[in-house]
Amino acid sequence: MQSFEWGEFRKLRQPVSRVAGMQVMWSKIPLTSWFFGYVPMGKWPSHRDIESLSHEGKKMNAVGIRMEPNVIDNGQLTIENGLIPGRNLFKKKTIILDLTKSEEELLKNMHPKGRYNIKVAQKHKVSVGVSVSDEDFQEYLKLMFKGTAARQKIYSHGENYHRQLWNSLKNNMAYLFVAKYQGKTLVADIVFGFKDTIYYAYGASALENKEVMAPTLLLWEIIKWGKKEGYKKFDLWGAEEGKGFTRFKEQFGGKMVETIGSYDLPVNILLYKLFRFFEEIRWKVLRILK
Repeated sequence: MQSFEWGEFRKLRQPVSRVAGMQVMWSKIPLTSWFFGYVPMGKWPSHRDIESLSHEGKKMNAVGIRMEPNVIDNGQLTIENGLIPGRNLFKKKTIILDLTKSEEELLKNMHPKGRYNIKVAQKHKVSVGVSVSDEDFQEYLKLMFKGTAARQKIYSHGENYHRQLWNSLKNNMAYLFVAKYQGKTLVADIVFGFKDTIYYAYGASALENKEVMAPTLLLWEIIKWGKKEGYKKFDLWGAEEGKGFTRFKEQFGGKMVETIGSYDLPVNILLYKLFRFFEEIRWKVLRILK
């Protein structure tokens, strides 16, 4: 999300600044002339970086800037003056697989149920592959918005967002994998590849034919693909204790890590406090509606 390519994709939807080695995505606050900035998965900012971001925020008529650094929490980072804990948009915890290990090691480290489910899917002749076809992408959208997102009541981006993302980043850093059974698409995942890491970005699955264990086989094939392509890590991107999606990811035997979390840089302190007040109200309403 700090790559040049991601910034170009986001420019299709909103203003983007590149400041102090970070990309800031600006969202206009409805019914106002003010903006709020977001730096997803960036570095941990230095004091000089904070000054540069604050200066850019004033130019952009911003209330504040939220940062979620892609930095593991080792308990030793110094919180720069002016930063305030913010609301996490990503899960603080994630699971990372070491792709430098052999396939035999990776299988050995998996939960026995995971290995069993792979064999079940293979026995049912579930087919898996990477795809760039419009037809498969349409199946992904159908599974995502008429299946997974609706079923789990996920607050996700809309179809237009996913179309723009795919058209901007396919064959570059976004890859679509599909699992089919008897000609029907049961699972479709989009992963990102950047530097030495692949990221499990989006997964969508059907309710039907759960007994053939297509999701497990699909993720295992993505792992093998990542190794073949020379990636060293697989970030399964998000974990939350007790959740089904976390139990699914845990069966692959990766390491659970925790990032530093979210921090806000207020640019206009009074308006920032008002923004946070209404932000909390909004999320409380969404939880009630959910």
